[in-house]
Amino acid sequence: MTMTRWRVATASTLIALALIAGAAGADVDLPSVIGSHMVLQRDRWVPIWGWADANEDIVVTVISADGPVNTEKARAAADGTWKVKIRPRPAGGPYTITVQGRNTITLENVLFGEVWVCSGQSNMQWPVFASDDAEREVAEANYPDMRLFRVEMVTAEEPKRDTNGSWQVCTPETIPDFTAVGYFFGRKLHQELGVPVGLIQAAWGGTPAESWMSERGLKCSRHYEEWYAPLVARWETTLAAYPRATHNYNKFVLPRWQRAVREAELAGETPPGQPQPPVGPDHPHRPYSLFNGMISPILPYSIRGAIWYQGESNADRAYQYRHLFKDLIKDWRLHWQQGDFPFYFVQLANFMSVDAAPTDAPWPELREAQNVALELPQTGVALAIDIGDADDIHPRNKQEVGRRLALNALAEIHGRDVVYQGPMFRRMEVAGSVARLYFWDGGADLIVNGEELTGFAIADERRKFVWAEARLVDGHVEVWSPEIAEPTAVRYAWSNNPVANLYNAAGLPAAPFRTDQWPGVTIEAR
Repeated sequence: MTMTRWRVATASTLIALALIAGAAGADVDLPSVIGSHMVLQRDRWVPIWGWADANEDIVVTVISADGPVNTEKARAAADGTWKVKIRPRPAGGPYTITVQGRNTITLENVLFGEVWVCSGQSNMQWPVFASDDAEREVAEANYPDMRLFRVEMVTAEEPKRDTNGSWQVCTPETIPDFTAVGYFFGRKLHQELGVPVGLIQAAWGGTPAESWMSERGLKCSRHYEEWYAPLVARWETTLAAYPRATHNYNKFVLPRWQRAVREAELAGETPPGQPQPPVGPDHPHRPYSLFNGMISPILPYSIRGAIWYQGESNADRAYQYRHLFKDLIKDWRLHWQQGDFPFYFVQLANFMSVDAAPTDAPWPELREAQNVALELPQTGVALAIDIGDADDIHPRNKQEVGRRLALNALAEIHGRDVVYQGPMFRRMEVAGSVARLYFWDGGADLIVNGEELTGFAIADERRKFVWAEARLVDGHVEVWSPEIAEPTAVRYAWSNNPVANLYNAAGLPAAPFRTDQWPGVTIEAR
C-alpha cells in the first residue's frame, strides 16, 4: 500500500471509529411531557421513561429540600427504551429529579398533585382569552401550583413517541391560549383540594371521536364490522385516490384558480378563495391520526383522569357514537394501563334555533348517545343544555362547564359532600291521560326554574309528539296534553336548543331523555 492509500484508509478508519464512539455515547433523552415544572400524580407509582443506548444503566433520583427521597434504577433495552416507576408521594413539593446515564438531566420545580388530560374538539380547545370575563380571568390566573402542558397539534400515521411542548407555571402570561374548560376545571379542584394540579391539553377543533382512538382500539372492537368498517373503508378509498387527486389539483385546479384571481384583480373584483386541496393522510379526521400524533406521545404519563368535550363532529352519527364513545374510553384506559381511571365528559350544549314544534334532531340523539357511556365505571357527565348559545357553537361560559365537571371529581374521587349531577329520568307510569315521570334527583329536590315547567312533549301510539303541559307533584313530574288521550311516550329537552327548566335544588339541570329510546338500550340512573 502506498503512503497516500495508507493515509486515506487511516483517515476513514478514524472517522468510522469516531462515529461509533459518538453513537456509543448517545445522551439519555426524555419525552417532552417529562420536564421541569411538571406535576406528577400523587399517591401512586409514577412512570418516568425515555431513551438511551442499549444496555445503558439509568438512575432516577427524586430529591427534596432535605435530600434524596427515592432512587430507582433501570437498564435500557436493546432498542434503547427504558422506564422506571417512582414510589408514591403525597401532594407537595417542589422536588428536583435527576436522570443519570452517560449524561445527567436535571428536572427542577417538580410537584406532586392531581393530573388531568383535557381532550376533545373546539369547545375543549377554546382558550381562556376568548371566554366570558376574559380580561379579569387572565389577570387573576396567578396559580404557581397549577401547571399547564399543551400537546402539539399534529397527526401521525403511526404512534409517535414524543411531542413538542413544555410544562408552564400558570400565570397571566401562560394562561390566555390554554383550554378554558380545562383551566376552570383544574382551578376548582386546586381551590377545593389545596393541592397542585397539572393539566395536559390535547384538543383539536372540528375533529371526530374516531381520530382520537388507536387503530387497535377501533379494529379490535366487537362493533367494528357493523359500525366502523365502512368508515375505515371510506378513508382507505380516499387515501388511495390521494396521489392522483393531488396531481390533478396541482396541474389543473390551482392554475385555473390562479388565472381566476388575476382576472378578478384586473377587473377590480374580489378574487375567489383558494380551492381546498385533496384530503390526504395528514387530515385530522382520519381514524387513529390524533391518537397517534397527540395521545401516544403522553403515554404512559400517570394521571388521575380525563375530561372530554367532543361530539359536535359526530352529531350526524349518533347511533354509531353509542358504541364509539364507550370504545374510546375503554381504548384509552387500556393504553394508559392505570385501570378504569375517571373519565368525565360534557354533554352537548344547546345550539341553533328553538323548534316551534317537537321534532327529531341530531343533537339530542348525540346527547343520548353520550350518556350511554355512563354504563362504564368511573364515568360522569356535566350538562350544558342551559348555558349554550343559539347563534354560536362555542358558548363562552366555560366557567360553569369546568365547575360542573369538577363537581364529579370532588364527589366521586375525593368524597366531598356535594351534589354533582342533575336529575335523570328513571321510569314512567301512565294513569289515564297523564304520564307520571320519576327521577333520580342527584341528591337535591326537584325544582322548577321558572314559573311553569317547560320542555316536555308527549305522544300516543302514533308517535306524533306535541308540546305537553307539566307540573311538579310530590317529587315527580306529571305530563299531559288535551290532544293525547292515551300517552305512550314522553320526551324532555329533546331538541337542538331546548327550552327546558327542570332542575334540582343544587342548580343543576335535568338530563334530556326520551321514553321511546332506541331498541335494546336503557340508561340507568347513577
